[in-house]
Amino acid sequence: MTVTAQPIVTAERESALLASVPTGLLINGRWQPAASGKTFNVEDPSTGKVLLSIADAGPVDGAAALDAAAAAQESWAKVPPRERGEILRRAFELVTARAEDFALLMTLEMGKPLAEARGEVSYGAEFLRWFSEEAVRAFGRYSMSPDGKSRLLVTKKPVGPCLLITPWNFPLAMATRKVAPAVAAGCTMVLKSANLTPLTSQLFAAVMLEAGLPAGVLNVIPTSTAGATTGPLIKDSRLRKLSFTGSTEVGRRLLADASENVLRTSMELGGNAPFVVFEDADVDAAVAGAMLAKLRNMGEACTAANRFIVHESVADEFAEKFAAKMADMTTARGTEAASKVGPLIDAKSRDKVHELVSDAVSAGAVAVIGGAAVEGPGYFYQPTILKGVTEGTRILSEEIFGPVAPIITFSSEDEAVRLANNTDYGLVAYVFTRDLNRGLRMGERLETGMLGLNAGVVSNAAAPFGGVKQSGLGREGGLEGIEEYLYTQYIGIADPYAG
Repeated sequence: MTVTAQPIVTAERESALLASVPTGLLINGRWQPAASGKTFNVEDPSTGKVLLSIADAGPVDGAAALDAAAAAQESWAKVPPRERGEILRRAFELVTARAEDFALLMTLEMGKPLAEARGEVSYGAEFLRWFSEEAVRAFGRYSMSPDGKSRLLVTKKPVGPCLLITPWNFPLAMATRKVAPAVAAGCTMVLKSANLTPLTSQLFAAVMLEAGLPAGVLNVIPTSTAGATTGPLIKDSRLRKLSFTGSTEVGRRLLADASENVLRTSMELGGNAPFVVFEDADVDAAVAGAMLAKLRNMGEACTAANRFIVHESVADEFAEKFAAKMADMTTARGTEAASKVGPLIDAKSRDKVHELVSDAVSAGAVAVIGGAAVEGPGYFYQPTILKGVTEGTRILSEEIFGPVAPIITFSSEDEAVRLANNTDYGLVAYVFTRDLNRGLRMGERLETGMLGLNAGVVSNAAAPFGGVKQSGLGREGGLEGIEEYLYTQYIGIADPYAG
């Protein structure tokens, strides 16, 4: 087998890549400065140093972006599905060809190790390929009415201009997961990227233009004043859909705002994923799954395992083996070859993680490993395992968003279900058991939109991603993903044999 050598990351390469990133707003196919002339800085979380300054959109720019999207909607909806699919396919090929650039850019602005960033490029690009194939499959139907007196024609049509708001933790995948189905369905878009990690969206938008996306179909408005910039768009009657990924708190406010014009909404919100290990589980496999479910993206993922609910008979073995794996995880800037765990996104996030750990320890939990911030520059936190965590502590009810694994034990299946469901959230759960019937029961009993059965990763472009309860509404990816950007129209036709 031939092993391809990865490019060496040098300061010169970082500078050259950053110099290639557009720093303006993308409105109607043109990169331009903000109307106010303002910019904001994007920092490297591993050092706290500024990477780039980019245009800071305001309300005037948001209005211009929606103007462009609204003006392009009618002509874009008429573009044949095959042509829309070919644009996405070319975008997939371009992103894949520039995989190292996208991976390095994500590592620089978000912090994740390069190996993980490369994984996100593959995952994010797959949405472009998947929806390039789904573009031609937005089928309707034609049928006779039950009484035979008319014909029923059902068609699928694009909902219209969309506002897409992406989070900072998966800068490429969250953009492709929203943009790709919108393009496939024939919708125009205004993309508001996260102000902490906007650079990857800037480069991705440039690739979409290179792939042949017409002017005005995708408009990008990074901003440091999200509410002031996007609020007026949500109130504008020309906007037809809002797709948001982020916190439940912000999602609730956006849903309230969206109700004014009865917008179609997709909401992928917070999570509090239980990771349940039964007494019959393969403990080594469970530990391997736990490493993926907890430390992917430094734990900064809505799908991250947040609560480890482990049967009392295997809890010590699980914690010991989990800690041994954690001990091998080197914290370092993501560009370094030894890096296994990058920095958290900012000081505020790191402080919150430590606050949750301190609260658990004060309530009797013990740190098996870790439990503190890493000294030095950047926002690093030690990979941490807590044993003896008790019900009612904040760390079991709040989303940690960091490399911390609290373990709580159980003695029966019913207790495991109770503990797992004891949350307002229901995005994903993980269950490890050798008993197939138990696995199926857990699928039926757990209140969650997704379940990893003996698996620590569930995300897949071909699968419907989304949750229940306060984890959100709608689905992204899979056969269901394009439906979020289509509405159904019924046309009643008189009996062609009458008269």
